[in-house]
Amino acid sequence: MTQRENEILEILRNNPLISQKNLAERLKITRSSVAGHIMNLTNKGHIMGKGYIMKEKDYALLIGGANMDIQGFPQNQLISGDSNPGTVKVSCGGVARNIAENMARLGLDVKLLTVVGGDSHGTQLIEESEAAGINMNEILRLPGQSTSTYLSILNEKGDMAVAVSHMDIMDFFSLEYIRSKERLIKNASLIILDANLPAGIIQYIAETYRDIRIFMDPVSAVKALRIKESLPFIHMIKPNRMEAGYLTGLPVTNQEELEAAANALLEKGLKQVVISLGEEGVFFRSRNEKLLIPNLLVNPEEIVNATGAGDAFMAGFAYAQIKEMPPHESLRFALAASALAISHENTINPNLSVENINQLIRNNQHE
Repeated sequence: MTQRENEILEILRNNPLISQKNLAERLKITRSSVAGHIMNLTNKGHIMGKGYIMKEKDYALLIGGANMDIQGFPQNQLISGDSNPGTVKVSCGGVARNIAENMARLGLDVKLLTVVGGDSHGTQLIEESEAAGINMNEILRLPGQSTSTYLSILNEKGDMAVAVSHMDIMDFFSLEYIRSKERLIKNASLIILDANLPAGIIQYIAETYRDIRIFMDPVSAVKALRIKESLPFIHMIKPNRMEAGYLTGLPVTNQEELEAAANALLEKGLKQVVISLGEEGVFFRSRNEKLLIPNLLVNPEEIVNATGAGDAFMAGFAYAQIKEMPPHESLRFALAASALAISHENTINPNLSVENINQLIRNNQHE
């Protein structure tokens, strides 16, 4: 679209009943020019009928967990079985919600379907997520239920030592709720699911909306088992070695086994497989490409909190795919997003942006 067409669309979104005469006066152009632009916008599918009924902006839809994160950071080396001096931080979390916030920080329009309780944590989660740019209008809120909580203890290196996840409320994520959001789901340009969802919900969404690109985050090895029946209908999955092993029944300890696991997942119907290798980077497999991409160079002293790396990676990869970057560039962009994430004490780095990601990629090219 031209700059003028974008201007007209923005005005029409705010005032769909405005007349062509008023549009012309506001833009300081002739009425005939306005009529020409509106005809072009209609032909391009951005205006869908009389009264300036417009196609909704493209958006990504995230479906899955949202919870409050409680993280403990020891001052020194973590000592198991003892009380460790340190700091405790409380923030919004959840795999789907975190991916959504990272995508919003990259400038994408994102909507979230999740379930939260009627408690103070639920209120905080809604308010802070909306402030971060996530559309929370369609979430399910349940009075009398407790919002999901994730408690984790990190070690002195910033890696998770142990965690407890209280996500019983996800059992209320019902088929009835999902069916009531049919229009929202079928109009999404991309869907990202996490395996905090019940297996039946994952399968229903994957089968019903198979014509939309669906990305899947397994969350954990145990929860990855919820995905197995849905794999033929999913476009892309991002497991780590252990999750890939649970999904395929194969060991994943060396390069040969890594490729075998990725091929096994492709044979189940997936289009793209991205296996996280931790410090070694990622392995990508599609029907046409096989790529092993190392992590960007990061000073170990700059690693503050590694818990948000996977969510930032998925957000970065989704952004790059939406922007139609080829796989190699998409993976580099995603790894740079992940590198930025671990350089901040918050699970989501408030400095995450397309500009900062591209700058980090450029810096690595010179090293």
